[in-house]
Amino acid sequence: MKSAADVENQLLGVWTVESLFSEFKSTGEKKPTFGEKPKGYIAFTPEKRFIGILTAENRNKPNTDKDRIAAFRSMVAYAGTYRVEGDRWITKVEVSWNEGWTGTEQMRFFRVEGDKLTINTPGLQDPNTPGNREVRIVLIWRKVKTS
Repeated sequence: MKSAADVENQLLGVWTVESLFSEFKSTGEKKPTFGEKPKGYIAFTPEKRFIGILTAENRNKPNTDKDRIAAFRSMVAYAGTYRVEGDRWITKVEVSWNEGWTGTEQMRFFRVEGDKLTINTPGLQDPNTPGNREVRIVLIWRKVKTS
């Protein structure tokens, strides 16, 4: 069995997103959240800093207010300090694309298998679907190789 320090060390480095989907609690249905090929990176440093950005595929340059709203809704970005507790990492958000997150703690479940990192959110209400259904977000990442 791995020690807490070993588990935490597995997170260190830069990861690139491979997939991102919403899984609906009531039906088990899975829906790509940001399309089939989202873009993004997350990084965990030895100094206990986290930074992440995710964007949807096929985003447009924001030329109008409507475009800017669509751009805001098709991304997630935040950074802060983090700690690991078992199979969870908790980020104390210092800066965020969504000011509602700034100053909060964001908790995620994680599992590392070789160069693959699977992240799950706790259940949350999805305001972008009819009925505001409960979902969990599942993200699959691959560790970026360093030369």
